[in-house]
Amino acid sequence: MSGYAALLVAGGVGAAVIAALYTLAVVGGLDAQPLRVAPFQSGQWPAEHAVSRFHARWYAVAVLFLAFDIEMLFMYPWALVVAEAGTGAVVEMFAFLAVLLVGVGYARREGALRWA
Repeated sequence: MSGYAALLVAGGVGAAVIAALYTLAVVGGLDAQPLRVAPFQSGQWPAEHAVSRFHARWYAVAVLFLAFDIEMLFMYPWALVVAEAGTGAVVEMFAFLAVLLVGVGYARREGALRWA
């Protein structure tokens, strides 16, 4: 199959999916009543817009979460090969954890761990 044929097949599949969804919407009769199309939030109307700005402290919490998430991403493969890699791998991991500990200290000093 040449490159153009694959492109035509992908475009045809995409067009068929769009046509099927449009047909289902027309045949199914989308209900435009306000109570049926309102976003569900525990039975309450939203108090603010969905794209409103968050307080700056939540960004520090998100960065802290990402730091620990990436830590686990590195520690899992390391745990599988640490016995074969030897002492150098242990020293490198403790250096990595020390850098993360510095980040946690900074986050604590900035108040990212205070919830009140």
